[in-house]
Amino acid sequence: MILYQLVVLFCLLLFLGILLWNLRELKPLLPGHGACEGPMVSVLVPARNEECNIEGCVRSLLDQDYVNYEVIVLDDGSHDRTPEILESLSRSPSAERLRVLGGEPLPAGWHGKAWACHQLGRAARGRMLLFTDADTRHEPGSVSASVGALLTEGADMLSLTPRQETVTFGERLVVPLVYFILLCYLPLRFVRTRPEPSLCFANGQFILFTRDGYERIGGHEAVRSDIVEDVWLCKAMKRNGGRVVSYDGSRIVHCRMYRSFSEVWKGFSKNLFAGIGYNAPGLFALMLMTAALYVVPYGFLFDSALGGDFSMERFWLPAAQIVVALACRLLVAARFSQPFPEALLHVVSQIVLLLLAFRSFTLVAFGEGVGWKGRRYDFSGKIS
Repeated sequence: MILYQLVVLFCLLLFLGILLWNLRELKPLLPGHGACEGPMVSVLVPARNEECNIEGCVRSLLDQDYVNYEVIVLDDGSHDRTPEILESLSRSPSAERLRVLGGEPLPAGWHGKAWACHQLGRAARGRMLLFTDADTRHEPGSVSASVGALLTEGADMLSLTPRQETVTFGERLVVPLVYFILLCYLPLRFVRTRPEPSLCFANGQFILFTRDGYERIGGHEAVRSDIVEDVWLCKAMKRNGGRVVSYDGSRIVHCRMYRSFSEVWKGFSKNLFAGIGYNAPGLFALMLMTAALYVVPYGFLFDSALGGDFSMERFWLPAAQIVVALACRLLVAARFSQPFPEALLHVVSQIVLLLLAFRSFTLVAFGEGVGWKGRRYDFSGKIS
């Protein structure tokens, strides 16, 4: 028993070390620290049923301090007020940079966002292509800062981690796990310095490409059937010899991904299994690890309190495990301005994550399909 407890504690301390390393490595991009002049940039926004978000996103993109850029928004068959809002924006005095496109019907074998981005890439005139989601908001220096960083790095692809806005309890409980998983498990320096496609990170909320790099990997056509297209774009870039860099973009871009726990449930269920390539053994191994590291220690403490056994293996080592896990979550919350009360409920977040992972698996494995924004996708043939 004591060996098991020591192994769990060692793993948590290892992840704490990775987190501290990543917090140092993930440099923030700051407004006013970029190049206001440079190559032509096409800012590309796919939009489907985004009536709550699209106006704020587009207005923030039209208010950039960068000089040489265009904004292209593609309405991907919305059936809410998105087309009307875009039409109104296109007639506004500040819209000389804005082009609004109507999306073509979704072909077989494509998922919606990849198809929308593929069309945007074809329409773009820039030497740099910035793909950003319709639920993002941008500070005036987001384009100039990211272009300056990409040029300085000599990279082909740059991705940011925006600040995730969370309002409801369900959002605050689950959404910050995006940061936690990234920063505790993946040494980000290796994304920058190592060529292996397995060492990848990208966030589809904000990805900047050189046009040469984007075309070299085949653009979004290379990931046309991948619903988590951002990570697979990164893998494709590395397979083709490209260089990928990532930055903390929380000072210049923010995003509210979901507006309720129901949306959180649907969104994470869509992405979790896909994010590890539909690898069923890998998913269940990660679920087992998550339970052992973040949930089981509370069971030992509860059992210890009931039985009055305050031995090293039944109480003190599980207590140390809980302290280290909470330290990781609180460090992430402090760096990315996430709420502390929900961070203290880290065990509840991890239990919800386990339920989401299992739901993500069953949606694919049992043929129910993954639904998103009025479309349904069947990925059952991808399970390995």
